[in-house]
This record gives sequence, structure tokens and C-alpha cells, in this order.
Amino acid sequence: MSRALLAEWIKLRSLRSTWYALGCLFFVGLGITALSSNAAQQAYADAGDAWDPTAHSLTTYIVAQLIVGVLGILVVTSEFATGLIRTTLTATPRRHRVLAAKVVLAAGVAVVAGQALMFAAFLIGQPLLARQGVPNAGLGDPGVLRAVFGGGLYLALIALLSVGLGTIMRATAGALATLVGIVFLVPALAGLFPSWMRGLFDFWPTLGAAAALGTVPDPDFPHPWWNLAGLAVGVAAVLAAAFVVLRRRDV
Repeated sequence: MSRALLAEWIKLRSLRSTWYALGCLFFVGLGITALSSNAAQQAYADAGDAWDPTAHSLTTYIVAQLIVGVLGILVVTSEFATGLIRTTLTATPRRHRVLAAKVVLAAGVAVVAGQALMFAAFLIGQPLLARQGVPNAGLGDPGVLRAVFGGGLYLALIALLSVGLGTIMRATAGALATLVGIVFLVPALAGLFPSWMRGLFDFWPTLGAAAALGTVPDPDFPHPWWNLAGLAVGVAAVLAAAFVVLRRRDV
């Protein structure tokens, strides 16, 4: 397993797409934080008592989840696109070790990068909120650290979900389209469904899990950490399917 991890680490860090994705994660993510924080007065006026400065700073997760998703997908599909996967599986015939190494590395990179982004977004966003004259928060305030860590955990789960999708579909476009549908399209279309169906969306994992990034309770998702646990279960199911597909399907 250690050899598989080392081999996957060498491949991951040698890909330009890895560094492009990480650079984009921080450049775009923190840029969104700065822009939204500098225009927070209207958001505060609209929110009133429901204003949550922590959640406002961490809204960068909306774009960040797509970027870490692309990174997770490319961990797998880049090898299928070039045919390198055949060499990899020849060198390591036990396919589950190859995928396990990819999962571990994707999780490690996503946890470190995602957590760093969440802390940076909070630490940059709160002083900007103070400059706008709206209530802000500190890391020592109740629930703040939990929300920041929740953001990093959420991004790591999205990265793992993406690894599973990339393994099952073996194509970047298909895996990315599926990921966009899961994290963006379904939540966006929830309001178009009949009222008797809308209650089902309370259990959509990415919707409820994202509520963990705030400190003010969301009446629609009163137990966001249970939703985050539900997302983890869904990710585990996708990864289990990915292991089965990689083991049984020819490359």
C-alpha cells in the first residue's frame, strides 16, 4: 500500500492540473470572499436577526466545492484519458490498492487545502465586514470553529465523491456533469417540484450539510451535522460502487 501511495503522490504532484486547481481554489475562493464581504451591508439589511457573519465569509464554499470536485475527478480520469491506467494496473495488479491510494491522497489534499481556504476566508472576511460596519465574529465566538472545520470537512467529502464519480464514469465530462447536477442543479430546481415532494429535499445531503457552515440555526435544517453525516454515507456508497466497477470492468 505504501508503494501505491508513493506512486500516486508522484503522479498527482506532477500533473499541472493539480496546481492549476489549487491555485484557482485560493484565488477565486478568496476573491469571492473579498467581494461578498465588501458588499455586506445590503445582505445584513436583508437578513436582519438571521444575519450570520461566519456563514457569510464561508459562502466561498459554493465555488470551492466545484474546484475540489474537478481535482478529485482528475485524480482518476486523467489516467483513463491518457491510457496510463493500464500501466498503473499492470504495476499494481490489486486494483483496490490503486483506488484506495487515490482516495487517501484526494482526501488528504482536500482536507488540507479546504481547511486552509476556510480559515483564510474567515480571517479575511471578518475584518472586511467590520469595515462595512456590520456585525462580525471572531474565532473564539461560540460555534465559529465548528463551522470553519465543518467547511473543510464538507469540501473533503465533495472531493471523495468526485473520485468515486470519476472512477465509475472514467470520463471527466460525464463525472463533472453528474457532480454539477448533485451540488447545483438539484438544489436549484427544488422549488419547481410539487409541494408534496419538496420535503424530500430536506434530506438532500449537500443542502443540509452546507448548513453546518454557519452559527445561526437554519430552521429548514435544524441538525446540519446529521446531514453532513448523511453526505458521508452517500459518499461511502459511491466509493463502494467505484471499487466494484474498477475491479470488474476492463480498462
